[in-house]
Amino acid sequence: MSIRLDLARDSGLTLSDALSVMLPTPAQDLSDLPRTTEVVQPFKPFHDHFTDQGFHCAHASDAPCNDVILFIPRAKAQARVLLHQACQRASGWVVVDGAKTDGIDSLLKEVRKRVPVEGPISKAHGKIFWFGANAEAFSEWAMAGTALPGGYRTVPGVFSSGGVDPASELLIQAMPDRPGARIADLGAGWGYLSAQLLGRDGVQSLDLVEADHTALDCARQNVNDPRARFHWADALTWTAPEPLDTVVMNPPFHTSRAAVPALGRGFIAVAARALAPNGQLWMVANRHLPYEAALEAHFTRFEEHRGDGRFKIFNASRPRRRVGAT
Repeated sequence: MSIRLDLARDSGLTLSDALSVMLPTPAQDLSDLPRTTEVVQPFKPFHDHFTDQGFHCAHASDAPCNDVILFIPRAKAQARVLLHQACQRASGWVVVDGAKTDGIDSLLKEVRKRVPVEGPISKAHGKIFWFGANAEAFSEWAMAGTALPGGYRTVPGVFSSGGVDPASELLIQAMPDRPGARIADLGAGWGYLSAQLLGRDGVQSLDLVEADHTALDCARQNVNDPRARFHWADALTWTAPEPLDTVVMNPPFHTSRAAVPALGRGFIAVAARALAPNGQLWMVANRHLPYEAALEAHFTRFEEHRGDGRFKIFNASRPRRRVGAT
């Protein structure tokens, strides 16, 4: 069990069996909770982790429950939305746990202005506190989407929710007018790259692969095209339904809070497996990330196309077969 949650229970916090846990990561040990506990986690690898442990998991939930435990995300706007959702669902306690680096102190100050708070307990560079659910006290924290230029819509917590990511914008500017017939967008986010590509000549199908269900829901709104196919999946384990002409990607290099540059290398390997022999990869990355060795391992040819001081763009072709791990 989470060390802070253990301390809270030792201090008198009693949780009912009708319990929902929102946004836990594998770093949170839920093994002491009953398997009737609902786990709400929209990020597919983490969702699968708790499913494998025997919990009932959902990517989102508005089902009533007695108590909610919320592990706050780093994005402040998203944390507020989730707290309001927890209050709407719970009839008993809303328990909030978070690290100092995720803004737990400022969130606690804001909550204290609205409701009486039990605890808080400080431990392991974070805090936990709890209060009786009161949706009205947090009504101004209800979900509100963001309308972006071009008719795109996002919600708090998804990557680049405040506007088009400049790396993706740079990548689409570098790509050819005829990007290929069968395309996949790995780590599609809220759909900017896919929407742009579907406006170009010759595209017959486009697979959007995204691990964050919340972002994928945005993509469904932003990419209204019958040629688009949406996959809630971990790109590292996704299998293309057919050999592809083109893979496009702006790969992540974080999993939750942890920096994992190997993610991008994994995306490159998946792209090589998914492409037809004459297929090609287009990708953009932060300039400091060392992806050249992975590209050389998985493709016969690659070159840095165009970029700027912050980002580099690669075009790779002729994927190698039966290559080892990078």
